[in-house]
Amino acid sequence: MKEAFPSLSANEVDKILKVKNSSKGKKKPKLNMITRGPSRKEVIIPMTKPNAELITKSAHKIIANINEHLKNSNSDVIANFIRLSSNRVIITTNQPANESELSKIKNFLKKIDNIDLSSIEAPHLPKSKSYMKIIGLPLNSESGTITPNFIKSVLKEIHLFKMPHWLQNLVSSKCPPNPTRW
Repeated sequence: MKEAFPSLSANEVDKILKVKNSSKGKKKPKLNMITRGPSRKEVIIPMTKPNAELITKSAHKIIANINEHLKNSNSDVIANFIRLSSNRVIITTNQPANESELSKIKNFLKKIDNIDLSSIEAPHLPKSKSYMKIIGLPLNSESGTITPNFIKSVLKEIHLFKMPHWLQNLVSSKCPPNPTRW
């Protein structure tokens, strides 16, 4: 190195060599190109925003009490923390909860003071909607719910699922009108 750069001092050459040698053992950071989706270790509880805010304000107490209820029912699930997400509360757990544990969590939340009981819906685990993003299916319909008929109408409009005209003509000309003759 000294021969290649005669104008550098010995200290500068040592600094360059230290930097060069220190990076040999280090691995390059692995970039994650996929955005994080919902985890099955999350319990989603839809409710009104005031209820959700009330629960998140005293989250540390509520987590401790939920864990006590789950422990008393001999469950291995442990609630780690609560976070607010629009009009719902998301409780992160150490493992996916089953239906019995979900109902115990809901029953405990209904016992909290100043909670509007009618606004707390049934808790559920997240469901992936990745396939809907891939095919361009909107996550919300005009009516607010996604029905099979709504999905069929959207899929008919997507070019990936349309049958080419030449194939439609071929199928209609080769197929007998009465399917029992096949």
